[in-house]
Amino acid sequence: MSERIRMAHGSGGRLMHRLIEEVFLPRFGAPAVGAGDDAAEFHAGAGRYAFTTDSFVVQPLFFPGGDIGRLAVCGTVNDLAAKGARAEHLSAAFVLEEGLPLELLERVADSMAQAAREAELKIVTGDTKVVERGGADGLFVATSGLGRIADGVDVSGAHARAGDAVILSGTVAEHGVAVMNARQDLRLGGAELRSDCAPLGGMTAAALAAVPGAHALRDPTRGGVATALVEIARQSGVRIILDERAIPLREPVRSACELLGIDPLYVASEGRMLALVPGAVSERFLSALRAHPLGRDAAVIGRVEEGPPGVTLRTSIGGQRPVIMLEGDPLPRIC
Repeated sequence: MSERIRMAHGSGGRLMHRLIEEVFLPRFGAPAVGAGDDAAEFHAGAGRYAFTTDSFVVQPLFFPGGDIGRLAVCGTVNDLAAKGARAEHLSAAFVLEEGLPLELLERVADSMAQAAREAELKIVTGDTKVVERGGADGLFVATSGLGRIADGVDVSGAHARAGDAVILSGTVAEHGVAVMNARQDLRLGGAELRSDCAPLGGMTAAALAAVPGAHALRDPTRGGVATALVEIARQSGVRIILDERAIPLREPVRSACELLGIDPLYVASEGRMLALVPGAVSERFLSALRAHPLGRDAAVIGRVEEGPPGVTLRTSIGGQRPVIMLEGDPLPRIC
């Protein structure tokens, strides 16, 4: 590990995983922490619950399709959804920079309240700290979330099996590209480049209720679809084969990625869910996703096979290439 923290340590890729494995797990490594999922599962009485925590440092604070407040609620809701839990209660802590306009904070709080209503949850507690001018880049938000796991649901990145279909609930890379476009004032794509930021608890719960038996869920945020699937392949010890032609990607996003020289598979989405489900029920699960407004562009993008753990992409021109965990941080501070 490098002797000093780099931006890439927060990218969701290889350096962040090393940070977790070499610094945090040896000191905090309870079994639930070491499981590798985005939320920890625990039992309370007769119920099963998921708990997660996250922090948000996005710049700019407002971007097409969202803002730091909406992002904070949706990101936490979606991490719980990826454990099969429906978010019920959230906490929110704010680090405010001296000189921040109160009107801006009110806009962020209004956005969080709206996202919480969409997700049908309550923000029940929190904290506020103020630091000197220049100490927080305007506003940072940290959230934690608690949700109940539905009976009969048992999803984890460690549960993928050969024969599973890999399903993606919609088009990729929209959040990361929208944030970078706004940050750098690139003026790419006009109004077409908007974040997909959305709370996925309702969509995921509906699909799990309609078609029980999903093995793994993951929201492809930092590191994108590629890194999320590499994580699952390693957790489960399976090989995942992706079909590039099947991955839904809107043309303005494709064009922006080409101009920026980045692979959309490594760009964050904040309103999409990956699902690995047994092949026998994959069409039913796909139909259940498409029946929800947030899943109307869902598609089967690959399958799981026996073999050495890893991910392979079958390209649109008929070749194959390995998919590895994100290296570096091409789009820093997007969440």
